Amino acid sequence: MSDRPTESRNPRAAGLAAFTTREILELMNDEDATVPGAVRRAIPAIEKAVDAIVDALAHGGHVLYVGAGTSGRLGVLDASEAPPTFGVEPDVFQGIIAGGDAALRYAVEGAEDEEWVGRRDVGQVIQRGDVIIGISASGRAPYVIGGLEAREHVASKTVAVTCNADSPLARAADIAIIVDVGPEVIAGSSRLKAGTATKLVLNMLSTAAMIRSGRTRGDLMIDLRPTNSKLRDRAVRMVRDLTGLDENGARASLEANGWSVRAALEAHRQR
Repeated sequence: MSDRPTESRNPRAAGLAAFTTREILELMNDEDATVPGAVRRAIPAIEKAVDAIVDALAHGGHVLYVGAGTSGRLGVLDASEAPPTFGVEPDVFQGIIAGGDAALRYAVEGAEDEEWVGRRDVGQVIQRGDVIIGISASGRAPYVIGGLEAREHVASKTVAVTCNADSPLARAADIAIIVDVGPEVIAGSSRLKAGTATKLVLNMLSTAAMIRSGRTRGDLMIDLRPTNSKLRDRAVRMVRDLTGLDENGARASLEANGWSVRAALEAHRQR
C-alpha cells in the first residue's frame, strides 16, 4: 500500500482484469457514490475559503486557480465559466495551468515538475489581495506549490484543494481543503474520484462566492451574459418571473436595457 493516498491500490479492484463490463461500471459507480460524502466532510474548510474569496473580491482582488494536468484543466474550466454565468470580468477568476494553453488539449506531463515555473507563472498575474487556489490531488505537484509561493510580498490568501492531508501543498496553504476520496479504481488515476471531488469543490467555491457577492437574485443568475438564443430565452423568463411582465414585455425591457437582466429589473422597479 502506497503512503500516498492517490497512489494507493483499491482492494475492490484487485480482480479488475476478470470483471465483466457491467461489473466494471458498477464498481466505478459505487466508488463515485462515495465522493459527495468526502466533500461534505470538507465543508468547514470550503466555507473558510469561500469567505476569503468573498472578502478578496469585495476589495478588488482576484481568484487564481493553479494546477497541472486534470487539476489544472478543472481550474481553467471553472474560471472560464464565471464571466458568462455571473457577469464578472474575465480576470476575476483566472485559471493557470502547467504547460500553458497547450496543456488543456494535450498531456504535458513534465510541466508540473518545476516549482520556479509555477512561481513565475503566478507571479506574472498576481496582485495584492488575490486568493491563490492550488489544486493537486496528490498535493505534491511542484508547479502548484511554487504557485502558492508567489504570494510573497502581495499579502494574498492561499487555499489548497487536495486529496492528501499529509502533503506539502496542504501544509503550505492558509486554508487546506482535504477531500479524502480513497484509492481509485485504477491506482493513481486521479482524474476519476479525485477529479470528480475537485470539480465539486470548485463548483462550491465559485458559486457560493458569487451568491454571497450579490451576483444572483435568489437562485437566478441575473448577471448572466445572454450571448445566444438559449440564454436570451432564459433572460426573458427571469425578467418575466421577477416582474410579472408578459413575455413580450419582458423581451422589450431587455432590449431597451442592452439585454442586462439586472438593468431591466432596476428599470421596472423605478417605474
